[in-house]
Amino acid sequence: MTIETILLTVIIAILVGDYVLERVLDALNARWMSHTPPAELQDLYDPEKYRQQQSYQRVTNRFGFLTSTFSLILVVIFLLFHGFAWLHGLAAQFSSHGIIQALVFFGVLWLAQDVLSIPFDLYQTFVIEQRFGFNTMDGKTYLSDKLKGWLLTIVLGGAVLSGIAWFYYQTKELFWLYSWISVTAFSLFFTLFYSNLIVPLFNKQTTLESGELKTAIEEFSARVDFPVEEVYVLDGSKRSTKANAYFTGFGAKKRIVLFDTLIKDLTAQEVVAVLAHEVGHYKKKHTLQGMMLSIVQTGVIFYLLSLFLDHAVFCRALGVDQAVFHVGLVAFALLYGPISLVTGLLMHLWSRHNEYQADAFAAQHHDADCLISALKKLSVNHLSNLTPHPAYVFFHYSHPSLYQRMCAMKGATR
Repeated sequence: MTIETILLTVIIAILVGDYVLERVLDALNARWMSHTPPAELQDLYDPEKYRQQQSYQRVTNRFGFLTSTFSLILVVIFLLFHGFAWLHGLAAQFSSHGIIQALVFFGVLWLAQDVLSIPFDLYQTFVIEQRFGFNTMDGKTYLSDKLKGWLLTIVLGGAVLSGIAWFYYQTKELFWLYSWISVTAFSLFFTLFYSNLIVPLFNKQTTLESGELKTAIEEFSARVDFPVEEVYVLDGSKRSTKANAYFTGFGAKKRIVLFDTLIKDLTAQEVVAVLAHEVGHYKKKHTLQGMMLSIVQTGVIFYLLSLFLDHAVFCRALGVDQAVFHVGLVAFALLYGPISLVTGLLMHLWSRHNEYQADAFAAQHHDADCLISALKKLSVNHLSNLTPHPAYVFFHYSHPSLYQRMCAMKGATR
């Protein structure tokens, strides 16, 4: 057995192993779902609503099984029949220029993947989400979102990929450093201006009108020294009944954004409690820490990639005889899976710790009961699982479960 065959086997084993792990976690979570919720949560759902929640979880689990199985089969077939080598040959016929080859290679790969996912996306949106009362999107909005998403991917994704490829071909040893700096600058720019530049392409944002809610938010912001010039309302109801809130940017560019569905579903004090949680992240420096961790992680990935790309053996494992930037990038991404799993678990642990701290901030500076009430309402409105399996929480939850958060805020043992 050649080293190339061994590498290909390892890649397929990683993909299959990840698939099996996910299915085991889904099975555990589905079986655990039938457990009786804790006494503190038994008043959330009436019997009919609880049956609906259980049905929603089962339907989404089955759909997840279908989509992940289809994806795995497709990727394994593509690997076994040297699909990436064929695609590289297509890109090489189009142009002999390395950057253009990379754009064609990833452009075709991205477009094919996106087009194949459309039937699943349509079914999830207009059948599953529609059946359970979440979807408010019409076909026109879906098509508009899809076309705008494609345009943004082509323009922004193409620009980032072109820049990384250019650094690779021009600087070689310092490729990782220049790519790291450029991607970091790009990310920071969109952190500052995402709400101003990208969100308006998809949603309408209006300033929150004067009234009880705005007064309550302004009073809270002044009390915790969190100055913000404007609070914006986003028309999330044009796509879904699910509610959310966030703030974006930092420094003078901070912006609070509330979904109109959140304002509709919660009282003014409950909305302030949700906002207090988000402000807690900012005050506890979670936002800054997350940004720094992301920057460091990006630098490590680019450095590892720079050690990887010039070794032709990884490209040969995918059927290409020589080291090629875009094929090596695919091989690296596939082999990076186990490392990504470990770093993802560590980030989830860190994130759940931060969520407890943000909840504590909201409880201290606003009202724990208001936040608990808001979280309960949001759980019901999202048909959330009240009894997730601990292993599923460990692998997938960036937030503690509702029950864990309630216990922590009430001073009980988690």
